[in-house]
Amino acid sequence: MSERSGAMTSANVRFFAGAAHAFGTSQHTVEFEGTTLGDLLEALSAGAVESAGPDSATVLRRCSFLVNTVSENDPSAVLAPGEDGTLRVDVLPPFAGG
Repeated sequence: MSERSGAMTSANVRFFAGAAHAFGTSQHTVEFEGTTLGDLLEALSAGAVESAGPDSATVLRRCSFLVNTVSENDPSAVLAPGEDGTLRVDVLPPFAGG
C-alpha cells in the first residue's frame, strides 16, 4: 500500500451484482486513510462497510474496478476526484455470459 500521510480520502463506491450482495448494499461512501486503490481495498476488506458479509473480502479479491469510469486494477494507482470533484469507484465482480 502507499506510505500514508494521515490524509483521509472519501470515495463514493458502487457495488454491482455479487459484490452488492456480499457488501449488503449497492452504494456506500467510504472514508479511508491513504490515497491509492490499494488503500481503499484494504479499508473495504477491513470492514469500512458495516453491512458487509463474511465473504466480502474474498469477493473483493476477484473484482475489477472502474475509477471515475476508467478501468483501474493497479493497487498502487493514486485515486483522485473526477471532473465533478467526486471520486467514484465501481466494484465489478466477474460476469458470466455474453
